[in-house]
Amino acid sequence: MDIEIRKGDISEIKVDAIVNAAGTSLHMGGGVAGALKRKGGIEIERDALKKAPIKLGDVVTTKGYRLNAKYVIHAAAMPHYGDRKATAESIEKAVRNSLREADRLKCKGIAFPAIGCGIAGFPIEKGSKVIIETIRNFKPENIKKAIIVLYSERDYNIFKACSD
Repeated sequence: MDIEIRKGDISEIKVDAIVNAAGTSLHMGGGVAGALKRKGGIEIERDALKKAPIKLGDVVTTKGYRLNAKYVIHAAAMPHYGDRKATAESIEKAVRNSLREADRLKCKGIAFPAIGCGIAGFPIEKGSKVIIETIRNFKPENIKKAIIVLYSERDYNIFKACSD
């Protein structure tokens, strides 16, 4: 599977599945979740909430609605309890389960944000390594490309350096 690092707005990406950096409650507030909800429609959150809450590291899938994606995979790297912070373990599990779900859905491409590294507070320098390593270690049957989409120049440069 190819890995591409791209600077941009994940809600604009044309791909089979977009991963939402979710919390266990699946409420879509700010950050990536807010951008996906604004662009794709409130229906994404409504569908996700019907399946909530989920365990840390687990995923649920909704349609993409008005996004350029068939699916949104809501990956819970952040707990909505305790300190509300992501860990290397929760990020790794959420990324791996997102890949499994996309592969099960026969997706050819999947787009990831810097899951767990925004509102969830995990340091992006460490998170980039966890995310890229987890994608590299996954052996897909269907997925051909994973695109990691970073909004800021700083985050893009961190991921780019980590992927080389």
